[in-house]
Amino acid sequence: MSNDTPEGIRPYHHPAGGWDALRAVAQTIRTQMTVVSGPRILLRNNQPDGFDCPGCAWPDPKHTSTFEFCENGAKAVTWEATKKRASPEVFARHTVTELLGWNDHALEDLGRLTHPMAYDAASDRYLPIEWDEAFARAAAALNALPDPNMAEFYTSGRASNEAAFLYQLFVRAYGTNNFPDCSNMCHEATSVGLPQAIGIGKGTVSLEDFDHTDLIISMGHNPGTNHPRMMATLREAARRGVPIVVFNPLKERALERFASPQSPVEMATMGATPIATTYLQVNVGGDAAALKGVMKAVLALDEADRAAGGAGTLDHDFLATHTEGLDALIEDLRGTSWDTIEAISGLARADLEHVATLYCRAPSALVCYGMGVTQHARGTENVQQIANLLLLRGNFGRPGAGICPLRGHSNVQGDRTVGIDEKAPAALRAGIERVFGFVPPAEKGHDAVESIEAMYEGRSRVLVALGGNLAVAMPDTQRTHAAVRKLDCAVHIATKLNRSHLLLARENLLLPCLGRTELDMQATGPQSVTVEDSMSMVHASRGALPPPSPHVRSEPAIVAGLARAVLGERHGIAWEDMVADYDRIRDAIEGVLPAFARYNERVREPGGFRLPLGPTERVWHTPSGKAQFRVFRGVREDAPRAPDVLTLTTLRSHDQYNTTLYGFDDRYRGVFGRRDVVFMNADDLAERGLAEGDLITLEAADGSMHGEPARLTHYTAVTYDIPRGCVAAYYPEANVLVGLGNRDPQSGTPAYKSAPVRVLRAT
Repeated sequence: MSNDTPEGIRPYHHPAGGWDALRAVAQTIRTQMTVVSGPRILLRNNQPDGFDCPGCAWPDPKHTSTFEFCENGAKAVTWEATKKRASPEVFARHTVTELLGWNDHALEDLGRLTHPMAYDAASDRYLPIEWDEAFARAAAALNALPDPNMAEFYTSGRASNEAAFLYQLFVRAYGTNNFPDCSNMCHEATSVGLPQAIGIGKGTVSLEDFDHTDLIISMGHNPGTNHPRMMATLREAARRGVPIVVFNPLKERALERFASPQSPVEMATMGATPIATTYLQVNVGGDAAALKGVMKAVLALDEADRAAGGAGTLDHDFLATHTEGLDALIEDLRGTSWDTIEAISGLARADLEHVATLYCRAPSALVCYGMGVTQHARGTENVQQIANLLLLRGNFGRPGAGICPLRGHSNVQGDRTVGIDEKAPAALRAGIERVFGFVPPAEKGHDAVESIEAMYEGRSRVLVALGGNLAVAMPDTQRTHAAVRKLDCAVHIATKLNRSHLLLARENLLLPCLGRTELDMQATGPQSVTVEDSMSMVHASRGALPPPSPHVRSEPAIVAGLARAVLGERHGIAWEDMVADYDRIRDAIEGVLPAFARYNERVREPGGFRLPLGPTERVWHTPSGKAQFRVFRGVREDAPRAPDVLTLTTLRSHDQYNTTLYGFDDRYRGVFGRRDVVFMNADDLAERGLAEGDLITLEAADGSMHGEPARLTHYTAVTYDIPRGCVAAYYPEANVLVGLGNRDPQSGTPAYKSAPVRVLRAT
């Protein structure tokens, strides 16, 4: 290691997982919980009679082991179940102005909120209030609006099905479909793109499909950090010889090699399992070009095989029976040159042809993808190209085949299923009218970006946030923060303090809620909630820890309290009755959404039940009843860039979950104790007369942003194995460089993974 190596930057040579993962779990237990309660609560994590981990949406195996948690899941659980308390006494010691100067880790590390709070401008502090007063203040702000569409109702994916259903019912009874939610920022491209292609906006694979697949293609995700329990599944596939092809701009350690903490042999020998058999470092924004290259090569293999007297490599019977639009796709692929594909993807033709050969040899194949695919200006079309590739060989509706979008929050998919949707689907509205007797609004509401724009322009005056850290998660930080500060009232339902709570509206309420790990006691006894994982399995979750204080309420109870205060007796909805017994909420969900037939009965079965997925039966809920090939015109996912402009992709560190920072290490990438770094290709640094360790400024080159170019200043350049023309920095700090206008026009998803920037020497 050179003497010029920046502080906190050092090589990390170990595999993902292994002893370092166990040490990290022990450390997080030691700092957040007691040595007795920590292990005990983790043993209930992802168990049939326990609680669903808030850390990711990876499904639970049918036959669970004693340890069904990972390092980052343990961090999520202990971060929520911490012994630390952000009590009124803590708030009395710190003004909001002081707290705004703290980093995001320190804010959440204050611990669990214990009492309803309201901001007092005279003292610049949050002060305790009673629940009835909090509900009355929120109701006064909402009922003072001349138009319900002047309120925004944000939802975090951590909300249960029961809380989310009551929330959307309350908001639609109030009179709006303004449902900005975390889906808008991550997998909205999936929710929009897949229905057009295969008739449903969800993945089609089950966990068992990984046991039967002959090829796994992994695109734009880092499972070792963002959904680590997936690593056990990938490891099993790798050990039985399944080729695993990775498309990702950075070499992520978990996709290279992984040591399972549950493997005595690997732990005893310091061994590891290689994961990727082919690792292709695609350019940031080059996924569509790469996919088109693979498909172009697949077509060539089909033509060659048929010319030699074979049946071809495409599934021609499937294509004729189940699809439309193939001719247009073929014409587009033939008209796309290999030179263009190579230039935009950054990959060699031979490498893409190798992937095509592997794909055509595999009887069944599945594709997993994350936000490296969706968070682009053409993210919806990216997703559809994955569907195109799978359709070419009939990789739907058979074991080991299908499409697998990797969700983050453990119920972000379920929230959408039960109604958190600004588009207000007709079937959902009809179900609400049938069960509750009122006609919900039909007009499309605001998504996340539209809600910020409406706040900034004064068209929205009140925000209610069911969890999350909206103002920090959104792009264009300066404009987003200014928008929130223009509000008349902000109501935050939360477990912990975060920066969004400190960006003050004229009136501010902080309402503490239970977490997944805690006992939810209502009038009829302890309650379970339900969640839906990435693979459409719905199962129960029941916490056991005592609540952090007697003043903390469950999310369903808080939503019902707000609804009663705002709506009174309007529509005759029995809010209190449903909260008294969550079975009654599930009965209502079943009545509104027939896919939840026998909800209470089936969710009590070990492992729960799977919601219907048409493509698994080769049923396509498209207008024509057939799957649709969707053509991606050209090869660029993002607008062309000037020669001096680089493409920034934002990343999560290994000590992070969305906007929550557990610490300041990113050990797999060799970063320790800091986050103020920019990962760059050595040649890009040299071209600008820079070297590793230099202080640099990233300047936004996005014409959609307003005013002076946004900057990320005095960051340290770190040389990294990343394609030329691409740079990477940590989310959410780098959000300041992502314009609100730089988003996918179809899904509205911000292009967090492809922001144009210039790199300057810091002054």
